[in-house]
Amino acid sequence: MTLRIGDEAPDFTAETSEGSIRFHDWIGDGWAILFSHPKDFTPVCTTELGYMAKLQPEFASRNCKVMGLSNDSVDDHEAWSKDIEELTGHAPNYPIVGDTDLAVAKAYDMIHPNASGDAKSRSVADNATIRSVFMVGPDKKIKATLTYPMSTGRNFDEVLRLLDSCQLTAQQQVATPVNWKQGEDVIIAPGVTDEDAKQKYPAGWEAPRPWMRIVKQA
Repeated sequence: MTLRIGDEAPDFTAETSEGSIRFHDWIGDGWAILFSHPKDFTPVCTTELGYMAKLQPEFASRNCKVMGLSNDSVDDHEAWSKDIEELTGHAPNYPIVGDTDLAVAKAYDMIHPNASGDAKSRSVADNATIRSVFMVGPDKKIKATLTYPMSTGRNFDEVLRLLDSCQLTAQQQVATPVNWKQGEDVIIAPGVTDEDAKQKYPAGWEAPRPWMRIVKQA
């Protein structure tokens, strides 16, 4: 199964570093970020989990929960968390799924459906494709995905920027241009007629082309 934007995020129940969690219930009426890792005690992932812990309050302020995932055990996660805190200055302050049977990785199409083997016996290379970010909305549908190679640390500032855009465009009939940041000008969605746009933006907009209508963020 290939997951696409707009698909329902697969629900699951799993043991995590914060106890047993059912994913959809845990999301509740807010947003969620699920980000995965090939294996515990790996250097790039260590930097990522520490930085995400630093950013977690920013996500929380946007009504967005954060969840990590690795195919190692919860016990390993707890031991790894101590290293993460010592090396980055930030201990994980969000649940980390122990996906030892690869069930969640398979449900999210992050690894071959026939992959198998005990977590302890699987190498980082075996799990190389488990390097994804899934953004899930209150309707439990996937709003965005990112997948990185093992050699490149992910940019979680970009994930936060992406969340801002997805939340804004879910509420308003606008799109955000390249490198947009919160508070900057936005683009009126192509499906909005000029007549309807005049009702929402009586002060008008800048239109360098008829099909590009730029307006202040409301």
